[in-house]
Amino acid sequence: MPFSSGLRACGGFFDPDGKRPRLERLEARVADPRFWDDQEQAQKALRERRRLSDAIELAAFYDRELADLEVLLEFAAADAASLAELEQRLSALRAKAEADEVQMLLSGPNDANNAIVRVQAGAGGTDAQDWAEMLLRMYLRWCERRGFKASVLDLQPGKEAGIASAEFTVEGDYAYGLLSCESGVHRLVRISPFSSAGTRETSFASIFVTPEIEDDIAIEINEKDLRVDTYRSSGAGGQHVNVTDSAIRITHLPTGIIVSCQNQRSQHQNREVAMKVLKSRLYEMELERRRAESAKLEASKRDISFGSQIRNYVLHPYRLVKDARTKLERSDVENVLDGELDDFIQAYLVAKSRQPDGVTAGDDA
Repeated sequence: MPFSSGLRACGGFFDPDGKRPRLERLEARVADPRFWDDQEQAQKALRERRRLSDAIELAAFYDRELADLEVLLEFAAADAASLAELEQRLSALRAKAEADEVQMLLSGPNDANNAIVRVQAGAGGTDAQDWAEMLLRMYLRWCERRGFKASVLDLQPGKEAGIASAEFTVEGDYAYGLLSCESGVHRLVRISPFSSAGTRETSFASIFVTPEIEDDIAIEINEKDLRVDTYRSSGAGGQHVNVTDSAIRITHLPTGIIVSCQNQRSQHQNREVAMKVLKSRLYEMELERRRAESAKLEASKRDISFGSQIRNYVLHPYRLVKDARTKLERSDVENVLDGELDDFIQAYLVAKSRQPDGVTAGDDA
């Protein structure tokens, strides 16, 4: 198969013919004199235009490179200089393809969206709540490394240390597609800093990730189905959340979903953000209903305890982070906990693309 034909077979991120009509419609919107009347929608349209344009340009780049390589391949059979140039160009192209591989694999309907992430302490008492706070920091650091904007919406402190739960948004290209790879239970094994006996403890915390839903997606919320409570923030303040007098808690009565926000300056702003989170939760609930038979969904519904983890972080008696789905291991635990997660995310995306039924969680340490 010619190189260029192989490229066209990639689909997903490399789909210039499928993306051009949408890009043309966006260009027409941008040219409309009323385009900037709605600043938020205008910014979303510009971000989508940039993503589509980048994808089309990337496909054109690979088309040009592969066409050149096909010509070099013909000369390389009889010319040593052409062979050397071919090997050099192939090496450079392979390195670039590996860097672009993650985006090539993010072709789901919501992968390009912003993400809403919830951290929840599980089995393990105070150690689990401390572990949940460590995970929160890990993902906030990951966002910093990638240049994503993370905003903590709600934080419930633990009774003695750490946090019981936290929820935050992540703004950036393909934030949901990347972070959805982290959904599941995370297990920590270490000498407990809260035990006077210095015993080794196992703690669990979970990560739930949903896409931030754009306003043009039809998720109907009836006001009579909502109970809205206002309260004074009980958060710890400091680096995670600002204490305000206008925190909002919204209960969606038909489903029992509860969302809250306390980091905005006004009650109106807190309500607006909380409604966006509720909309995302309801959308994800509908998606889960439709794919209830899938193994991936069943794994995500497991208890936050033994046997359900997607990744193990061992600090004692040895130091190792091991993904139970892909078997990828790293011994530099400190770097991983400081947000170096890209290799785990890429390994999961590659494994998922090779298994149509999805990769599932394992339970080996």
